[in-house]
Amino acid sequence: MKLPKNLEAALDWFTGAPLNITVIIILALSIARFGQRWITGFMNRIATADLIPGPKRSGIRQKERAKTTSTVLKSTLNGVIWLIAIFMILAEFGLNLGPLIASAGVIGVALGLGAQTLVRDILSGIFMLVEDQYGVGDKIDVLDVQGVVESVGLRITTVRDAKGTIWYLRNGEILKVGNKSQPKSKR
Repeated sequence: MKLPKNLEAALDWFTGAPLNITVIIILALSIARFGQRWITGFMNRIATADLIPGPKRSGIRQKERAKTTSTVLKSTLNGVIWLIAIFMILAEFGLNLGPLIASAGVIGVALGLGAQTLVRDILSGIFMLVEDQYGVGDKIDVLDVQGVVESVGLRITTVRDAKGTIWYLRNGEILKVGNKSQPKSKR
């Protein structure tokens, strides 16, 4: 059976770029969903595991750290997946990606130089999380603020003082932290 020319042309067009773009989007959504579920499951297992026994490592604190790490990992995964998907979609439109990737490198260097404080904040946030300096619910003295930590992120820590004011503190600016909530060492 022979198809009419206009139907055959429409079918050829659809089985080209539109079908490939649809498959790319479906795959990106599937991988993102699967990755987020895997990260959630993995972090839930870590939150309930007794990784470092001792009085300083309370279960609630470990759950909060796992939750924060889970959020960071999910955001990173989504960023990587969608960046790759966008490049693949642009390639389907026939865009030459070589110059785009080269200019992205130059722009990345320029942004890196311009966003040094952002990078410092994020790196400080990572080390703060790894070293378990403080967590959500801890009473801390930081900079000229005394209060309870409401949220901990890679870039910003949110602290509510006794008067009810919320302070947004950049992690890169925090040089000293006094944590009143961590139990005393038994040395």
